[in-house]
Amino acid sequence: MKRLSAADPETKSPDIVAGNIEQLKALFPEAFTEGKVDFDVLRQLLGGAVDEREEKYGLNWHGKRRARQLALTPSTGTLRPCPEDSVDWDTTGNLVIDGDNLEVLKLFQKSFAGKVKLIYIDPPYNTGKDFVYPDNFQDNIKNYLELTGQVDGNGNKICSNTEASGRFHTDWLNMMYPRLKLARNLLRDDGMIAVSIDDGEVGNLRRALDEVFGEEQFQAQVVVQSNKRGQTYKQIAKTHEFLVIYSKSEDLELNELEKAADALPFTDSSGPFDLWELRNRNPKFGRFNRPNLFFPIYVLSGSTDECGYSRVSLIPVNNASVKVLPLNSEGEEGCWRWGTDKIKGCDLNASSPVLVARKRRDGEWNVYEKSRKSTTKVKSIWSDTEFINEQGTIELGRLGMGDVFDHPKPVALLQRCIFMATGPDDVVMDFFAGSGTMGHATLAHNAADGGKRRYILVQLPEPLDPNEREQKTAADFCDQLGKPRNIAELTKERLRRAGKKLQDDNPLFRGDCGFRVFKLASSNIRTWEPNRENLPKTLEESVEHLKTDRTEQDILFELLLKLGLDLTVPIEVKKIAGKAVHSIGAGTLLVCLAPTITPDEVEPLAIGVVEWRKTLAAAGESTVVFRDSAFADDVAKTNLTAILQQHGLENVRSL
Repeated sequence: MKRLSAADPETKSPDIVAGNIEQLKALFPEAFTEGKVDFDVLRQLLGGAVDEREEKYGLNWHGKRRARQLALTPSTGTLRPCPEDSVDWDTTGNLVIDGDNLEVLKLFQKSFAGKVKLIYIDPPYNTGKDFVYPDNFQDNIKNYLELTGQVDGNGNKICSNTEASGRFHTDWLNMMYPRLKLARNLLRDDGMIAVSIDDGEVGNLRRALDEVFGEEQFQAQVVVQSNKRGQTYKQIAKTHEFLVIYSKSEDLELNELEKAADALPFTDSSGPFDLWELRNRNPKFGRFNRPNLFFPIYVLSGSTDECGYSRVSLIPVNNASVKVLPLNSEGEEGCWRWGTDKIKGCDLNASSPVLVARKRRDGEWNVYEKSRKSTTKVKSIWSDTEFINEQGTIELGRLGMGDVFDHPKPVALLQRCIFMATGPDDVVMDFFAGSGTMGHATLAHNAADGGKRRYILVQLPEPLDPNEREQKTAADFCDQLGKPRNIAELTKERLRRAGKKLQDDNPLFRGDCGFRVFKLASSNIRTWEPNRENLPKTLEESVEHLKTDRTEQDILFELLLKLGLDLTVPIEVKKIAGKAVHSIGAGTLLVCLAPTITPDEVEPLAIGVVEWRKTLAAAGESTVVFRDSAFADDVAKTNLTAILQQHGLENVRSL
């Protein structure tokens, strides 16, 4: 039975560097010598794909190497469950995480890799104010706990980002870059990320996203009218922000909006339609590069359909046929949008054919497709009133929280993103959750279309100081709730109120309005931190491998995270030989954290675990975990392991 320690890969978030090396080794084994990469050999294998220039196009800044290293460094933290802060803990699939999003994104690399359909973030805009994100390369968990007032520390904001610091853009990029790198891993191949941003960093954001996702995955830089009156303190009143959208890969397919009722102005026996000219009007295409799409279509001028439009054919039928070529207004040779095979597949003799012709005022003919398409692509300018930030404040006001957040994003903005990118069973994520609009929008969209989307929100529990004018209202609101003064508490309260209001307004809605809360913390597994002045006490405390102030539930959920299971996976508990045994994911993980297991209890416990696993019919291999200090001696531990392995349970671990 292998004992899991704080140094084992199973107790950390994934080692991304090791994973990259293994992939490289699989592709180019000859580029490795004694376990190290031979870059000269690798260059030879890659040939002309290697850029040897000293000066290269790209985005560089002081600290980029360290920012990349931050994303690659595994986290030793965990997420502690908080049922008392949650809503519908036993049934919900939604997650709210109190914690530094960099560490949380690392911890999610096993459980949620490739599972998130949409990531939306509204990161701190670069306004010359301090950031509160503690990216400490050596011990980010300790730094985070000090910064958020959870352990003794100075409690000061450590990331100065004023223009006077000389690192105005650098600090912002150092904060964003590792988070974007980690976020990409969580997206599905057909996933999308959308980032709200203003003029200050939109250029740097685009270049950073180009590097992380690839220039070819850029989809749009949407202009969102966020303020109708405009910010009037400059020469031009700025009324907009941006929504920068990238895809994970070419697999992204966005949903389209319904057209207006009058968008299909004509009607025949098959229903409403519009007329779309069959000639390709794009000047980039013509006979010169699409010769197969340049051919004649004949108008049968004496034959009409039920609407009076002339019928067409690929061959002349009689002397009355009129030959039509795809020529532009200047008589230059263009091309059709359809090829001959597609036209032959249509019934041109139907009472209401797909292709028809109509004479122009100048006497020439145009060929048209009867388009019945009722949807249209989302445009790149969003100017509807429902998208302005003031609407977000109004929505919070309806929840009794109108003055708690400055410029919250409106629900409609995020619902548009959810509509575009997701289906009814997808997972969405926001790791700068702020006012919690993403969670609210997910609930609202599920109520509108009957979907079962899940949300994952991450928010730093940034302390609120009632002595600071901008934070006083929010701090006082936390006091009224009897909650700690931090932003994450406001996020959760907004979600509680939004879920209740949604259920009150839609009594027939039976969707998930709950959420499970977890808080970032140091691992439940002790690390070796000797007290040089009292080594005997250190040795005595290290006998117990797990921290004594942690619960069974804490340990269970750390196992879920580190073994790559969803934090909302079902957990069953059964008494076997007087011990509580937990089955997670229908037997994928079996855990017994009883403090003592005597030699007499070993066999009935092991046999009971084997029999329960059979009834669970677990798919694939199961992992079985016990508390290491529970066994009286190594003989008891060995006997239990042997019984389990005799019955096919090979993967047995202890904590």
